Amino acid sequence: MSESESSPSAYAEFVKPQLQYNEEGWGPCEKIDFSGMPYQPFSKSDRMGKISDWTGTATVDKKFPNKYASQFGTGSQYAYYHDEDETTFHLVDTTRVQKLPYQRGRFRGNMRNMRGRGGRGGAHSGFQTLGKSVKMRDQRRGTTGRKWGVRGPPPKIRDASVTVRPDWSTIEEMDFPRLTKLSLPGVKEGEDITCCGTLEYYDKTYDRINVKNEKPLQRVDRIFHTVTTTDDPIIRSLSKSVGNVYATDSILATIMCCTRSNYSWDIVIDKIQDKLFMDKRDNTEFDLLTVNETSVEPPQDDGNSLNSPRNLAIEATFINHNFSQQVLKSGPNESKFKFPEPNPFIGDEEEGEVASVAYRYRKWDLHNGIVLVARCEHDAVVHTPSGDHQFLTVKALNEWDSKLANGVEWRQKLDTQRGGVLANELRNNACKLAKWTVQALLAGSDQIKFGYVSRAHVKDSSRHVILGTQQFRPNEFATQINLSMDNAWGILRCIIDLLMKQKDGKYLIMKDPNKPMIRLYDIPENTFETDGSEESGDEGETFQPLYSYAGNGNKKN
Repeated sequence: MSESESSPSAYAEFVKPQLQYNEEGWGPCEKIDFSGMPYQPFSKSDRMGKISDWTGTATVDKKFPNKYASQFGTGSQYAYYHDEDETTFHLVDTTRVQKLPYQRGRFRGNMRNMRGRGGRGGAHSGFQTLGKSVKMRDQRRGTTGRKWGVRGPPPKIRDASVTVRPDWSTIEEMDFPRLTKLSLPGVKEGEDITCCGTLEYYDKTYDRINVKNEKPLQRVDRIFHTVTTTDDPIIRSLSKSVGNVYATDSILATIMCCTRSNYSWDIVIDKIQDKLFMDKRDNTEFDLLTVNETSVEPPQDDGNSLNSPRNLAIEATFINHNFSQQVLKSGPNESKFKFPEPNPFIGDEEEGEVASVAYRYRKWDLHNGIVLVARCEHDAVVHTPSGDHQFLTVKALNEWDSKLANGVEWRQKLDTQRGGVLANELRNNACKLAKWTVQALLAGSDQIKFGYVSRAHVKDSSRHVILGTQQFRPNEFATQINLSMDNAWGILRCIIDLLMKQKDGKYLIMKDPNKPMIRLYDIPENTFETDGSEESGDEGETFQPLYSYAGNGNKKN
């Protein structure tokens, strides 16, 4: 080694770092610049327990596995990446696996003791024996794993009834728990303003139908009008002198029973000079009847399936319309009950016969200057032994597939356990039955009559049979299904008060498709308007029905 190489000057000089000592506290004395240094965001609520865990244990809290995870997620600032190829590494283990010796008849003693107790699949085996039909049903639903404690497929995300546009502003969000606590007691019975239409008498022979004496459901060629509020010529004329809130019974029932709904729906409200007009949109599915909406497992098949939610809704609406007309005495020589005014929606150019329906235009005083005017409907009339008339609301419950619907089979239970069948319908169709009851109460119907209609074959949605009927008084049925009209009026009054505080314009109420809440939007005036949609306002205008089924089962436009 040369002298130059061994001299101290040949090595780099070591410079001692300057150490800072904070006499007044802890931490650095001067501000440190952290720019350019990796930084992981954290929250004050993040748990810091793991920072002092020096035991090296790898136990994981099964109940709270992410207890120490940051709410910002795991960052990649301090991530370690190893790029070396380890494919050539092999673990050499020459230890032989020891096998237990085979013992003949080892389990025979236990199996002998289980004879007469269910055999291999008995109650002592710890497993549930599934029948072939149950297994096939679970495979169609994708729920086979649920019987073994495995979570099934996630619920299907439902679509909203209308697309929320960017120029809509949210005024209020009302969740169902708050709405269920509202109450408006003291609302008196509605007062009739005018009554229109013609009713046919109910055929009491249908009360004697049972499962052993079923009757095919006929397809009645009649026209059903579902005219919205502002298209009603009588409401137009009444709005000049009576009331300041206007709607139809179906719109009111939808709002009053909103806390029982799961599917999305929407209602348009026009506020004009301290008056509210509640409407449904054109070409909407507002009038379709839902099927198993409140079931634990509602229908989730795709749109092309026979049992998809929309196809089931069309089938239920078809059944309801035809049943309500088939149970009437509609012969040419049969007498009819006529109200003082004719049906306001019958046009001169309409083809076919209009369905039996009567309209009651009624008003309610909701206190503090709010007077509600609504169009309500009756479906039939019946003679009482005393010679008086009773007005009926006629509706149909339909059975589509009891196995897929988790229900009881009507042909086996309807005659002997009708209460159980009805309880199952109240569980699966709570919203629909509540809306029917509210409509009957608003119209002042004396009876609400239900028909039990089932498919003639489970795979055919075009042919149906009537298996029985049942009737209730609307007030008693409301009590049975735990429907409080004070709460229903309270929900309606809350929305009316909220709208009355807004400026004149157009608004929309929509049920959130996946959350238990409704939202109120302020929308532009020209929303949902198309060319030629302006109405002339003449009372003689002809209104096209939304649903009218011809004799071959097709829907007229």
